[in-house]
Amino acid sequence: MLKTPSETYIEMNMPGGVIILKKYGIELAMACLLLLSFYILSREAAQTAGNMSRSESSQVILVDAGHGGADPGMIGVGGLEEKGINLEIALKLKKVLEEKGFAVIMTREKDQGLYDEDSRNQKAQDMQRRIALIRENSPVLCVSIHQNSYGDPQVKGPQVFYYEDSQKGKELALSIQEQMNDQLSVARPRAAKGNRTYYLLKRSSGVINIVECGFLTNPDEAALLQSEEYQEKVANAVADGIGTYLEKQEEPEKN
Repeated sequence: MLKTPSETYIEMNMPGGVIILKKYGIELAMACLLLLSFYILSREAAQTAGNMSRSESSQVILVDAGHGGADPGMIGVGGLEEKGINLEIALKLKKVLEEKGFAVIMTREKDQGLYDEDSRNQKAQDMQRRIALIRENSPVLCVSIHQNSYGDPQVKGPQVFYYEDSQKGKELALSIQEQMNDQLSVARPRAAKGNRTYYLLKRSSGVINIVECGFLTNPDEAALLQSEEYQEKVANAVADGIGTYLEKQEEPEKN
C-alpha cells in the first residue's frame, strides 16, 4: 500500500481479515480491542462457571421399582400384584423429581426383573443387580418403592423403612414419612422404622429407604393405590420428603 512520509500505518489481523489503520487511530483502536477482548473472555468465563455450577448441583437419585417380571411381589385384594403398582408410582416419582431438577436413574421402567431367564436363582440375581446399580451410579440417595400386606385387612397406611445404623437413612425416612402422613391424610399415621434384615438396606452402602406406600390387603387402600390421582399424590409426597431432606443436608454447608 502507498503512503506519504508523514503518514504511518499499521496492519492488524482480525477474524474478518487484515485491517490497516493510520497511526493517529491506533490508540483508539487498541482501546476498543481491549474492551472487546475483555467482554468475550468475561462471557466465556461466566458460561464456564455456569456450566460447572449446573454440573455440581446436579444430584442423582436412584428410584427402584420393587419386584417385576416373574416376581409379582405381594398379592393383594382380588389378586392385585404389587409389581405393577410399584412401577406406576416409581415412574410418576421419576417425573416429579426430574421436574424439580434432579437426575433420576431407574432400576426398571417396564415389567421385567433384573435377572437372566436361565438364572438358577433369579431372585438372588435380581437383588444383586439392584445393589450393583446403586454402587455403580453412586446416587445421593435411593428410594425403593413397594406395597405392604398383612393378615388383618383393616391394617393400612404408608410406612418408610431405613437401615438402623444409617443416621442419614433415618433422617430421609423421617422426612418422607412426615410428608406421606400429611399429604395422604393418613388417619392413623405410622412412624418410620429401622430395620436390619431387608436385603437392600443391608447391602447398600449409601442412603436408602424402602417406601411401603400402603397395604394391598386393605380393600380401601388397594383401590386408592390403583388410581392415577392417588399414585400422583404418593409420588409428590415422596419427592417432597426427598427435597426437604436434601435441603437440611445443605444447611451446615451454607452456615
